[in-house]
Amino acid sequence: MKSQTRHIQLAGQLFEAVQKKQVFTDCKQFVDMVPKDDPERILRLWEKLKDEPIFDLKTFVLTYFEEPEEFSHVLNIERKKACRDQIRSMWSSLFRKPDKAVSEFDSLIPLPHPYVVSGENSREVNYWDSYFLAQGLRADGHESMILNMIRNFSFLINEMGCIPGGNRVYLSDRSQPPFFTPLAEMGVKLFGDDLLSEVLPSAVKEYNFWMDKDEGREKHAVSFSTEKRTGIDEEVEISNHHLNRYWSDLESPRQELWNRDQAEAKSHDESRANNLYRNIRAASESGWEFSSRWQAQFSERRIVSATDILPVDLNTLIWYMEKKISEWSLKTGDEKRARDFERKAYQRKKSIVDLMWSKPEGFFFDYNVRTKKRSDKWTLAAVYPLYFGLASKDQATKVASHLERRFLKKGGLVTSLNESGLKWDAPYGWAPLHWMAVVGLNKYGFDRLSGEISKRWRGLVDQKFRQTGKLTEKYNVIDLDRENGNGFAAGKNAYGWTNGVYSALDEMSKE
Repeated sequence: MKSQTRHIQLAGQLFEAVQKKQVFTDCKQFVDMVPKDDPERILRLWEKLKDEPIFDLKTFVLTYFEEPEEFSHVLNIERKKACRDQIRSMWSSLFRKPDKAVSEFDSLIPLPHPYVVSGENSREVNYWDSYFLAQGLRADGHESMILNMIRNFSFLINEMGCIPGGNRVYLSDRSQPPFFTPLAEMGVKLFGDDLLSEVLPSAVKEYNFWMDKDEGREKHAVSFSTEKRTGIDEEVEISNHHLNRYWSDLESPRQELWNRDQAEAKSHDESRANNLYRNIRAASESGWEFSSRWQAQFSERRIVSATDILPVDLNTLIWYMEKKISEWSLKTGDEKRARDFERKAYQRKKSIVDLMWSKPEGFFFDYNVRTKKRSDKWTLAAVYPLYFGLASKDQATKVASHLERRFLKKGGLVTSLNESGLKWDAPYGWAPLHWMAVVGLNKYGFDRLSGEISKRWRGLVDQKFRQTGKLTEKYNVIDLDRENGNGFAAGKNAYGWTNGVYSALDEMSKE
């Protein structure tokens, strides 16, 4: 992670004073601001003035820091009657030019190519959102922006060693679900195999990040063994596993959500608070930040324990990464690496099936590496093995049955069967999971079910658009008349992956 010693808006006494006094309602406002003068000079001045009776912290901040661009000032589009027409008219307003050289004190990591933001609150790219944005860009004829995405992400991998959740210094301790390889494969299909010379080295470097190659200790990558008794004599069979989890090295509140994380840890001692902060950051890396997937019950309280969980979706993504690196290496003449990654993919698939597939339930679940047991949380993470082709036909058939009988509601698929009050649980449904479910079911021949899921979700998006003129990050798929709940919901003109998935599914429905 880049040093933050020169980023006084990200750490230190002034940063904490601004956040504690809630100078801005959103913690992200200050961390996106840029010092107008040398940071050390600003700090000395603050130390000198802060105890004066007439000192006003907000006035000081607004005097010595430049405010970030407000995206809501940029997006001003006449409302269209049809949702798809509205999305088509939005794209150009969500496009950004390459970043100019920025101050060394800016938290922004400048990107060399044009890029796409998700919506009104976005001042930077969002990693895994971009893959689902790309589906809509392709459907609406903006393929060149997909190539720009790929090249910006390659730049970040080479610059930072990974793709942070967004191109901000304070996000560089954690990535997000690694969709670079699927995005790169989309690019190869659109622009040809010549792109492999660019994307293959980047894919390998990102893979090494998830394997902790430069660290020398387990972080994202976890190695362990399991035992089971087989045969009449119940001989002990030992299996070795090398799988992945979400992780962060930092044991501190996230700068962009500092007050929220502080409040979460208020009743904890220092050691437990530090562990909680790491797990909150790990859950944030998952993209499913607020989900019962990461919660465990201890005594009478629930805690976030994301680092205990080996997620089925993450490990399926990395299996796909291994498969593609093998395939691309063979195409480019590196047979040794092709064999090596084919072996890795084989071993990972075996571990996923052994540990995460429940024969009695007929469903994929996360695996808890601490308890050495499968999770009992039913979630749409189970559609990843279908989308990426890891599941067998029999497994896909059983997952499809559960999706239809248990997850499919009036407005589409509910994210989990647990109504916890958290965003990535019931009653909410999310665009990326609908895309993966529809495409994944199609791959295994479940066209009727995939069509029904697409129809119901697009119908809900249409209904809400007619009522509000907005597209939002998620939807209540159970009670279609209720608000969408917490998060970036009502009041947003656009939300990237909803735009992208709606356009892509609408286009697919016409084929």
